[in-house]
Amino acid sequence: MNIYELIAFIVYFVAMLGIGFYFFFKKKSQSEKDYFIGGRNMGGAVAALSAGASDMSAWVLMGLPGAIFAFGLSRVWISIGLLIGTIVVWLVIAPKLRRFAIKAGDAITVPEFLSNRFKAKNPTLRIACAIIFVIAYCIYSASSIAACGDVITAIIPNIDKKTVQIIAAVIIVAYTLLGGFNAVCWTDFFQGLLMLAALMLVPIITLGVLKTSGPVGNPSVPVDNFWNLLSSGSFNWASISDILTGLAWGLGYFGMPHILIRYMSIKSEKEMKKSQKIGIAWLFFILLFSTLFALLARTFLGDALSVQNKNSVFIKVIQTIFRPGVLALIGGIFLSAIIAASMSTADSQLLASSSAFSSDIYKAAIRKKASNKEMLWVGRIAVAFISIVALLIALFVSSDIMGLVSAAWSIFGASFGPVIILSLFWKRFNYKGAVTGIIVGFVTSILWMVLFNFEYYATVTMPLKSIIYNTNLYELLPSFILSMVSAIVVTLLTKKPSKEVVELYESVGKCVENED
Repeated sequence: MNIYELIAFIVYFVAMLGIGFYFFFKKKSQSEKDYFIGGRNMGGAVAALSAGASDMSAWVLMGLPGAIFAFGLSRVWISIGLLIGTIVVWLVIAPKLRRFAIKAGDAITVPEFLSNRFKAKNPTLRIACAIIFVIAYCIYSASSIAACGDVITAIIPNIDKKTVQIIAAVIIVAYTLLGGFNAVCWTDFFQGLLMLAALMLVPIITLGVLKTSGPVGNPSVPVDNFWNLLSSGSFNWASISDILTGLAWGLGYFGMPHILIRYMSIKSEKEMKKSQKIGIAWLFFILLFSTLFALLARTFLGDALSVQNKNSVFIKVIQTIFRPGVLALIGGIFLSAIIAASMSTADSQLLASSSAFSSDIYKAAIRKKASNKEMLWVGRIAVAFISIVALLIALFVSSDIMGLVSAAWSIFGASFGPVIILSLFWKRFNYKGAVTGIIVGFVTSILWMVLFNFEYYATVTMPLKSIIYNTNLYELLPSFILSMVSAIVVTLLTKKPSKEVVELYESVGKCVENED
């Protein structure tokens, strides 16, 4: 490894830790509400970039460019789905969710909001939601820690991957443990800027090098229909399945707790409008330049990078262009963007899962009269515990990390997405419908993934296998639909919500926000 790349990495890690220590020693960061939601005082720009950075993990710098580099334009449907999803959520869901969370007992977690939304005295809903959160986020965080190891070992081939994962986990936990939500949001803010700068500048530099020096490898296009948005080259069921799968990823935004909590943390309607513009623009440019980079890299590298190593395409281009001498320092800064993408997702997942445990399990069922100080330290202990479990999964469980990410995304999107939508926009929606929707979304997502999308079952003869398995249809789509339908049906078949619940719903539409 070039010494200049190492210097860039060290400076980056020290800066992230510095943010954690800064918020730890600030007096304001000493209550449960401050630790988990930043005192609901987050600025528009910070909230927007934090939401984006916590969403776009190393996938946007490794997985997406790698897939397009290897398989062509048909892989951009995921980007289109994510863009549509984030636009709808920012413009439609975010403003009302923030207002409703404040009116619903000043809720600071998604399970607490849902429970307060229905004036539920029974903590079952909060506890069930929190358990799903903790389990899914342990796996989700493990994937982010493992991604940090993949990135560093791709850059420094001789270093031990497990050692890197331990170091990454310690740094992530340190600033999350110390500074809480404020530290996570501000580190995500700078990490989001770094990711955007890298994805905007590297394609421009690559194009300049390509025009002056030419490609470094021989021209190579590994698959047919590389430049076609339809994977099969025609509008048949295989192409339709790819399109539906890609667009379905956007449904995940409606139920992703660590993203929804960003909307709840914004301090005013004025800042919300700023967040909407910045958040949508940030994601648009991130996805656009990630796609452009992959297509340029195909021309620039050609056969110099094998399809098997497709996920390291960003690393390969950086190290090819910026390897000589002090230029490697610039390359190291750009490579830090990949680590930033992984860390910005992991820290958000740890905080979301720890807030669910402390607020929705510990306080709701174990210590209802727990003080703010007690809740603060319970949250920090939960961060440490969950991170240890996630690290152990990353170190010792041999799994397809990206498969785990898509599974967690599906579980959250299908379990909570329909329920969040109906809670915000349907006055008739009731408690039993919400519980049903969560359970059906969770169970359907797991069953579809196990029965139809796990590679293990490719050799198993099953009913519907030729129709469903071979399409590779993402489980989030059918799970989301079934969750929505079941929640509506059960609500219509059961008792209407109480007068108090209806009045709470109506009060949200009437409330006037303080614009200061």
